[in-house]
Amino acid sequence: MKRDQSGDEQGAHSVPKSRFATRLRNYFLTGLVITGPIGITLWLTWTFIQWVDGWVKPIVPRAYNPETYLPFPVPGLGLILAILILTIVGFLAANFLGRSLLSVGESLVNRMPLVRNLYSGLKQIFETVLDERSNSFSKAALVEYPRKGLWAIVFISTETKGEVARRLKDKAETVSVFLPTTPNPTSGFLLFVPREDVIELSMGVEDAAKLVISAGLVNPNYPEILADYVEDPLPEQSAT
Repeated sequence: MKRDQSGDEQGAHSVPKSRFATRLRNYFLTGLVITGPIGITLWLTWTFIQWVDGWVKPIVPRAYNPETYLPFPVPGLGLILAILILTIVGFLAANFLGRSLLSVGESLVNRMPLVRNLYSGLKQIFETVLDERSNSFSKAALVEYPRKGLWAIVFISTETKGEVARRLKDKAETVSVFLPTTPNPTSGFLLFVPREDVIELSMGVEDAAKLVISAGLVNPNYPEILADYVEDPLPEQSAT
């Protein structure tokens, strides 16, 4: 009888302890969820600022470096100077003299076999990504990949152009899409898909990228997206 009473007392004491441990674990995980993204964002921002400072500060003459006259370093000075320099370069390139100098420099680069290909490719990428008039990756969509019945998220780039478009002129109208990989969306595959096989999504490119990076764990749940699914459901697969 005494054994039963002692066992009940031990069980009664173990229940509060387990609840307390569970609460501590939940508090810890909650704190990790809150501070983790903030801490990583601050760390990446600080690392980027230091990286830019390490490149820019050494080329600044001591007479023009504020740290020469201050008893403490100025974090972010290199980043500010880099933004200022890029703005000045853009201003100069926008006038006639700047365009003339730029054309002369490009003509010299075009005479270098290996450098020419590298420069032209990088220039085209930067112009496509940074051009405000460009609509590259403006929409997210679904395509059947790698086989029918399986769906993958893609980013619509542009209508198919150039030689590829000429070769496919007898086919259905196609679009260029980028199929990102998980968890690194910067790598992936370029696909030329018939427009009729592309299902555009209401979610933005940023939300689609989060969905890809998180392997489906972060899923935007917007009312308008759900409404689109009701009004325009996925096409039914024909029985084979």
